[in-house]
Amino acid sequence: MPSNFPLKSAGLIALAMTMIVGGDAAAKILVADGMSPFFAAWARFALGVVLILPFSGLRLSELKFLLNWRVILRAVLIVGGISSILTALKTEPMANVFGAFFVGPIVSYFLSALLLGEKITWMRTGLLAVCFAGVFMVVKPGFGMTSGIAMALLAGAFHGSYLVATRWLANDYRPRFLVISQLIIGAIVLLPLVATAPIPAFSNGFIWLISISALGSALGNLLIVRVNRTTPASAVAPMIYSQLLAATVIGFLVFNDWPDGLSLIGLVIILASGLSSFWLAGRGR
Repeated sequence: MPSNFPLKSAGLIALAMTMIVGGDAAAKILVADGMSPFFAAWARFALGVVLILPFSGLRLSELKFLLNWRVILRAVLIVGGISSILTALKTEPMANVFGAFFVGPIVSYFLSALLLGEKITWMRTGLLAVCFAGVFMVVKPGFGMTSGIAMALLAGAFHGSYLVATRWLANDYRPRFLVISQLIIGAIVLLPLVATAPIPAFSNGFIWLISISALGSALGNLLIVRVNRTTPASAVAPMIYSQLLAATVIGFLVFNDWPDGLSLIGLVIILASGLSSFWLAGRGR
């Protein structure tokens, strides 16, 4: 593994995570104002198609790949993840949602070993166990867990599986094709769910917020796909924890949300274990 792997990959993934969290913050404003989470998710995918398609380099010869079951499965996983996390963000602070969401890297770590044959080490497995303890402090199962936090856990499971699927397909398809395919398929899959949803007023504020949401998600995932072409999913997964910093800062600045004491300790544990796991991955340990 190249010696500059940790720094280069960490920087790209941290940028991707900040973009995605910014997109989720814009969507949180929309769903807090009464928009259906499914409509917000669909609008993100549909507008993403409009914004990204001219730059995707999509060729007629690639259209048949949109019907490939592996491409569809990957897109459905990200649809489930985004729909679930937008539902969670409707009622929960951003930092707590992303704390629960971080079952995702644990799912990704073990699935990538099981399905892709990637390396598992005792040290990184131990750090993930510590991370799981931090997730429990945020989730508070049985004594404070809410339906919103449950949806955040579901979102994490979807996203962890999506990361593995991305690594699975990264060497078979162009990065820009993978991004545009998930946007097109996502918009189609969600269309029946928004058919009966109330249509929001298309104000200037709506256009700006949904544009930020769509671009943040699309560009962030494009960076993740590019990193996945050369980096194992089990190594990429821990750096997803940089979302916690972005979610905590953006949640405080935009929504004046701050985690309670137990959740804050859990978030610090999650972040520390994730960064340590990434450091170990960069050294093949």
